[in-house]
Amino acid sequence: MIDWPDAVIRLTAAAVIGGAIGVDRELRGKPTGVRTMGIVALGSALVVLVSQHPGGTDPAAGSRVIQGVITGVGFLGAGVILRNPAGKKVHGLTTAAAIWLTACIGVACGLGAWPLVGTSAILAIIILVFGARLERALDLRSNHHKRNHEVEGDQGQKPEMRNPLP
Repeated sequence: MIDWPDAVIRLTAAAVIGGAIGVDRELRGKPTGVRTMGIVALGSALVVLVSQHPGGTDPAAGSRVIQGVITGVGFLGAGVILRNPAGKKVHGLTTAAAIWLTACIGVACGLGAWPLVGTSAILAIIILVFGARLERALDLRSNHHKRNHEVEGDQGQKPEMRNPLP
């Protein structure tokens, strides 16, 4: 049985870490932010704690609760994924993944798996902060390579005959 001080620590940790992950999304102007991620993690931790409450009679309930959280949060994340009308670009995948990971961290907080909580929170923040920079650098490199390839391929053509589409 979990005592109240331990439960408060677990819930608080989930809310704070979820909110910290949400800071990155907030700073980037994404549809989810501090409040959404904090609530997702807090709710995940809460359902895990509720499943461990001594009033429960089924020992497998915790597993089913965790499965339900992960599945349900997947639907929440799917709501932030958008595709532009031309169908060429999808937006919101990182935010959806961050929502899902935040729920998983909330579950880990609810279980009191502190080494997993700390490691995953640190890795999540590193990926969100530095991953965007790496993606931009790779995009620039890829676009530079495409431009050089297109110029080489167009050498024998007259300027008015070049294909204007990339």
